[in-house]
Order: sequence, then C-alpha cells, then structure tokens
Amino acid sequence: MKVSTKGRYALRLMIDLANHDSGDWIALKDISKRQGISVKYLEQIVNPLSKTGYLLSARGPHGGYKLAKTPEEYSAGDILRAIEGSLAPVACLDTPDNQCERYSVCQTIKFWEGLDKVVSEYVDSVSLQQLADQAKPDDSWDFSI
Repeated sequence: MKVSTKGRYALRLMIDLANHDSGDWIALKDISKRQGISVKYLEQIVNPLSKTGYLLSARGPHGGYKLAKTPEEYSAGDILRAIEGSLAPVACLDTPDNQCERYSVCQTIKFWEGLDKVVSEYVDSVSLQQLADQAKPDDSWDFSI
C-alpha cells in the first residue's frame, strides 16, 4: 500500500481546517498559502471529502470550508479511505468477504490479512485531533530573559 499525494494532502487539509477553526468558513486560498498546495489541487481533494460528509462548504465571497464534525470524530483512516478507497495491501481484501477462488488454498492470505489488520488498526487509532495537536508549534521553548 502506498498513500498517494492526494491522500497525504487530504490529511494536511483536514489538519489545517482543525487548527484554524474559528467558526468562520475557511477559504481554499488561505489553506493553499499555508500548506503550499495549489488551489486547483485542493479543489480535487475537497470534492470527495464533501461527498462523504466530512466537510461543509459554502459558496460566495465569504464562503469556504469547515469540518462537519469535531476533529476527535475523524480518524486518519476515515480521511485516507475517503480519498484512496481501500487501504488493503492486496486486491482480494478490498471487500469484507474475500471472493478469491483460491482463498482456501492460498499460502499467503494469512500474511496479507495480518498486514491489513495492523494497518487498519493503526490508521483508525489516530484521530484528526491527535494529528492537529502534533502539527501545532511547540510553545515549550521560552527564550525570555
């Protein structure tokens, strides 16, 4: 499994929205400036996130985007799956019921199922809030004299 640029940028977009939530709509051009991602590319990312109900959007001069839920309610896995689709390491695990005719004799299926389980458990255990907290600047450095 390799996460695409869209998947990586989707996490950055959602973290940016979480860290800059003031209750107002956030324009893509502002996210673009902060993240160094073109507005055109961000538009390709917000579409599937909006369709899955992860983002709210408003048109117009004061429009933009907001998270539809609190950052604690999203997992990194939710966001990645909205953009990437299945995170399964092999195609036969893309659906809940493995339809492979060789399943009963496959010598590697347990390995692939184990890898899929570990990846899913990890990405689903990390919340958007945790990612946002890690992305905030560390204020522990105090250089006052």
